[in-house]
Amino acid sequence: MITGPLKSKIDKLWLEFHTGGITNPLTVIEQITFLMYARLLDMNESNDEVRASRGGKEFKRRFNDEQQQLRWSKFRHLPAEQMYKVVRDKVFPHFADLAGEGTLFAEFMKDAQLMIQKQSLLVKAVEMVEDLPLQNADTKGDLYEYLLSKLTTAGINGQFRTPRHLIRTMVELLDIEATDRICDPACGTAGFLSVAYEYLMQKYSSEAGTHSEPMFDADGKPVLNKKGQQLQNVIYSGDLLTPEQRKHVDTDMFHGFDFDATMLRVAAMNLVMHGIAEPDVHYQDTLSQRFTERFPKASRDGFDVILANPPFKGTLDEEDCDPALLRVVKTKKTELLFVGLIQRMLKIGGRSATVVPDGVLFGSSNAHQQLRKFLIEDNQLEAVISLPSGVFKPYAGVSTAIIIFTKGGNTDRVWFYDVKNDGFTLDDKRNEIEQNDLPDLIAQYKAYQQAVINNQPLDAWQDKTQPAFVVDAADIIANKYDLSINRYKEVVYAEQQYDAPKVILNKLVALENDILADLKALEAIL
Repeated sequence: MITGPLKSKIDKLWLEFHTGGITNPLTVIEQITFLMYARLLDMNESNDEVRASRGGKEFKRRFNDEQQQLRWSKFRHLPAEQMYKVVRDKVFPHFADLAGEGTLFAEFMKDAQLMIQKQSLLVKAVEMVEDLPLQNADTKGDLYEYLLSKLTTAGINGQFRTPRHLIRTMVELLDIEATDRICDPACGTAGFLSVAYEYLMQKYSSEAGTHSEPMFDADGKPVLNKKGQQLQNVIYSGDLLTPEQRKHVDTDMFHGFDFDATMLRVAAMNLVMHGIAEPDVHYQDTLSQRFTERFPKASRDGFDVILANPPFKGTLDEEDCDPALLRVVKTKKTELLFVGLIQRMLKIGGRSATVVPDGVLFGSSNAHQQLRKFLIEDNQLEAVISLPSGVFKPYAGVSTAIIIFTKGGNTDRVWFYDVKNDGFTLDDKRNEIEQNDLPDLIAQYKAYQQAVINNQPLDAWQDKTQPAFVVDAADIIANKYDLSINRYKEVVYAEQQYDAPKVILNKLVALENDILADLKALEAIL
């Protein structure tokens, strides 16, 4: 959690970019990201140099002897004009060179360029980024999340940032493992993947497995607090992860696709900021036939877990869409096609938690019914979680739900949960409140899953007046595969007691007499 002073620094930096003529939020985030990356490269180089001098071990250098002027600690002290030329003409090209030809990182770093046109703005931005506490891994991730929260408008295709606490809920519901391969086919800024990584590190790091390392700045000097004591950075050692699992987490666990190049660069940096060594993110429209051709392993039976909030609105040309998806659901609507895509990308037994608009649950078109039938009869639809309509404000007020399903088999019953409050107000301000159903949602779903696994009675979820309840698949099929929670939820109406009509009439007469008396008294005074 970042503090008020740190938020003020980010807000001030954001304002400087707007004052300097850069008003596109994505561009601002991208440019701040590049500067943060430049500083992190130097910080990591300095830390490795200190460790090497103490232990005598060699390390892979990020800057050779001829590239020392490209280090943050060097160019930030240069005069404005000279700094601008070094950053524009040498530092940014170095990003792509450092990524390496043919590497995943080079795919979206090769087009990185300095969009800041004013030398004075670059100087101010460098000064402010220097003042950010990037030494702390947890703060670094939270800081970047706060930057991403500045994206307050939805894209033209219905993309918008998923609230972090909602992502965390979805990750906890699926309870990911260190051996899983995880994907988001419309990853945007990679919020799902970064939160999944955080959850995994907490799950596989015991308190005894953490350790502290002294902090050093980009110049190799100790970072001190106000009392003159050197600050320590708490490191999750992942002591419960085997070396093979750690390698899998760093190189083959997290995968993302998106067709917005700017989003991809931000996504890649988001994952790097959170600690993923080699994020696997690619520029690709996953609904197109080109995706199947280019990524045959990923496009079919490739993943254990898929977490997604795909674009809701818009349609696409059938000629661009993969014919295999159209055989699952004959439609041009992206929200339906993405569900079909996710099912295809999962391995048999793979699980998904996906945000869908409510229309997917009860739409009456042939395509809507076809998709729901597919989910119930050819897969195990585990849960439908209804969300209040304000969870995505200020981006959109659309009413949504989370569907959780496992690929393969068929559905015996579906678990429903009606979320009324997510811990925040449901207006554009989204202020924090006490009412929050998400902890109860997680606890009840895990209890339900445990009961199913152990073949225990499901009596606790038979009462359809409660927030959580189960519905037999036969009942859903009888209702044309309708998955709307209101179709099955029972509402208890409290009986209202009213006075008899004559009593009400006498009360009205008495009231009229009182008014008339007051008017006569007023007339007497006049």
